Amino acid sequence: MTALDISAVQMSLRSRQTTLTTSLRHLLAGIDADAQPEVWIHREPLACLLERAAALECLATELGDALYEKLPLFGVPFAVKDNFDVAGLPTTAGCPAFAYQAQTSAHVVQRLMDAGAILIGKTNLDQFATGLVGVRSPYGAVRNAHDPAYVSGGSSSGSAVAVARGYVCFALGTDTAGSGRVPAGFNAIVGLKPSLGLFSSRGMVPAYRTLDCPSIFANDVAQAWQVAQVMADFDPMDPGSIAVPALAVQRRGRRVAVPEQCEFFGDEQAAAAFAKALASLSCDPLVSITRVPFDVFAEAAALLYQGPWVAERRAAVEAFFESSSQEIHPVVRGILQSSDQYDAVDSFNARYRLAQLTRSAMELLADVDVLVVPTAPCMPTIEAVLNNPLELNSQLGYYTNFVNLMGMSAIAIPSHSRGDGLPAGITLIGPAGADQRLAEIAAGWQAHFGSTDQRDIVAMAPLAFNSPTVQVAVVGAHLQGQPLNWQLLENGARLNSLTTTSFDYRLYALSDTTPAKPGLVRVRQQGAAIEVEVWEMPLSQFGAFVAGIPAPLGIGSLQLADGRWVKGFICEPRGLEGALDITEFKGWRAYRAAHTTSSKNP
Repeated sequence: MTALDISAVQMSLRSRQTTLTTSLRHLLAGIDADAQPEVWIHREPLACLLERAAALECLATELGDALYEKLPLFGVPFAVKDNFDVAGLPTTAGCPAFAYQAQTSAHVVQRLMDAGAILIGKTNLDQFATGLVGVRSPYGAVRNAHDPAYVSGGSSSGSAVAVARGYVCFALGTDTAGSGRVPAGFNAIVGLKPSLGLFSSRGMVPAYRTLDCPSIFANDVAQAWQVAQVMADFDPMDPGSIAVPALAVQRRGRRVAVPEQCEFFGDEQAAAAFAKALASLSCDPLVSITRVPFDVFAEAAALLYQGPWVAERRAAVEAFFESSSQEIHPVVRGILQSSDQYDAVDSFNARYRLAQLTRSAMELLADVDVLVVPTAPCMPTIEAVLNNPLELNSQLGYYTNFVNLMGMSAIAIPSHSRGDGLPAGITLIGPAGADQRLAEIAAGWQAHFGSTDQRDIVAMAPLAFNSPTVQVAVVGAHLQGQPLNWQLLENGARLNSLTTTSFDYRLYALSDTTPAKPGLVRVRQQGAAIEVEVWEMPLSQFGAFVAGIPAPLGIGSLQLADGRWVKGFICEPRGLEGALDITEFKGWRAYRAAHTTSSKNP
């Protein structure tokens, strides 16, 4: 099957090339023909899917032109890892004896369905989300989407393969130690691991309750980010939900840190693929690369399974473990039992050490925008993992385990394939709140690895604001596509509307400004309505934005066509000396277009 694209699916529906019902029938036939049943633990019956499609089609008729505004994921097929609750379906967490019937859907699942997405089914996983390999399940080992001899990665194995094989447009995984990243790297797709608390974990079977987060698998960054826009929501019923303060994108450069020495556990193909990826990034004029010691990250990663945190994993299923331990996969049971060797003193000492390591890590990364690592250091076969289940699994967490422990965000993307043709990937890591920043960088870097540059799509779509905002009208060099628009994006602004001022303004092309800028002046008579864009930005960023505006321009208040007053660019009277009155063009873009044309045709 071929990869599914959200835009393509919705364009086909919007243009009436197909109906939702026909599209679903075709999709399900393809899934059946592809014959990888171990991907699924539960498939929604055709009758239920057709009922859902009919309900959505009725809703589409009611909403008319507002359909995609109200239902941004209308008609988009997706899957969820079977440690998320879906109302009316069993939740197994990969353990049949543990299964229970969910009465309500997980918060993030409900938000996706409320946005018009169609759930195709629930996917296989390493039992209780314990593993990075995808083989620890009584429902079968999930085979790699590109070579069935190799592991798919875990624990979100089925979700990753469902996306890679084209069964769904996107799928939900979970990520505690890399379960939303390693499967992405092994199957040549994108894995978005958010800041802790950005996506609600309510209705999700925990692994490590303080470290877990839902994650997103998709075929490119823009699609993953589109899904994130729906999922990101403060949930007052989830104690771990956080209104994460967002860090804005960086448009002028990419200060990149990479490990001083990388570990590949003897996998020369993985080492060569990462070196090739770094070589491609080095050719990017926006990228500057620095090497940093990796010891503190590696030591923190080891704490997760070689320290007392494993007791938190035991706590997540303690009652079931005590009553039914023989029903648990032998490898998983052994990991849970290992928590017996730690006590409360060990836990506190480990937390103290983690705090030290995290402080050291933040100091190492203080002058960079992103840490880049291989998504996984090696890629074992299923047979090798079955013969050596603990050591090989542990190796796969070398570049992932520390991220949630240190409260960081990350996104995994495909890079150049290995020399043997298997997938390889890199992961971008940043501090809490850097979700859009990482996605925007990753969306641009896709172009280095054979995909499309989508950075502008991501840059223009910050997450929902979690703090007070201010609206700012721009009239010239800050307009979308103009040379200073980056100042808005780097201050976390979102385009709100395209409109005009009231009929009380005149527009001038200022002299001796670089880049060229206009001046907007309010007048008593003979004014005109001038084209403006209204942007919304966090109030916390407004001061920094204003501080970067040079004289004779400044920020004051201006009136829009609908009578509202917003903050906007104004010009000091002295700035009009030598300026050209360009009011007749009714906007800076029209003037610049005419000026460019006239300069080409003297």
